[in-house]
Amino acid sequence: MSGTIRTEDGRGRLGSVLSGLVVAVGCVLFLGGFAWGAVLYQPYTVPSDSMTPTLQVGSRVLAQRIDGDEVRRGDIVVFNDPLWSDMPMVKRVVGIGGDTIACCGAGGRITINGEPIEEPYLLPGYPASGQKFSATVPEDSLFLLGDERHNSLDSRVHLQEAGQGSVPRSAVTARVDAIAWPLDGVLERPAPFAELPGGVSRPGPVTPLFYAIVGGCVLVLAGAAYGPLARRTTARSRKDTVGV
Repeated sequence: MSGTIRTEDGRGRLGSVLSGLVVAVGCVLFLGGFAWGAVLYQPYTVPSDSMTPTLQVGSRVLAQRIDGDEVRRGDIVVFNDPLWSDMPMVKRVVGIGGDTIACCGAGGRITINGEPIEEPYLLPGYPASGQKFSATVPEDSLFLLGDERHNSLDSRVHLQEAGQGSVPRSAVTARVDAIAWPLDGVLERPAPFAELPGGVSRPGPVTPLFYAIVGGCVLVLAGAAYGPLARRTTARSRKDTVGV
């Protein structure tokens, strides 16, 4: 009988050590994911409906802190430009330095350097712009449009200003990677822009960070639950052994 109890105690100690390790790893993943996410990302509330249907007014998004040099066509960016507003704004990049942006081409689409571009994020059946325009983007600048082209104060409104409505790359503070609320998930990079020189930007690390946080939470709960379950099992086993 005593030999049986010593074996169970040994297993209990090993189980306690392992559960402690599981909890420790879970805490590292959970807290580390949150800390790293806070360094890389900033939350942002969409203030208007100019980016519908992609971003609804009031949506909470996660925007990765980046340098303006990292921006590619198709990115949705958060930027500050005093000529546009005294508050941060969010728009989509459709042109970069050297591009000539015009509307409308075949099928009511915008053209980039004369090539019509399909924009899958726009409402179907609507032209890419209700007004005709043409602009050449200065170097180190970005031409920005809202996805709701009929209700967006974007580069088209500022065409008469220096730079033909473009915004300096240095004005960009972050790139929107995911919609946190409502839970719509990670934003895909528009495939048509991938075929243009320079391609599209790589997805940010929001997905691995999410899995690290969720995985850490699961490990912490599993490790914490092991102790009570193990003690209950050991107590029941001892009771059965003594009874025998």
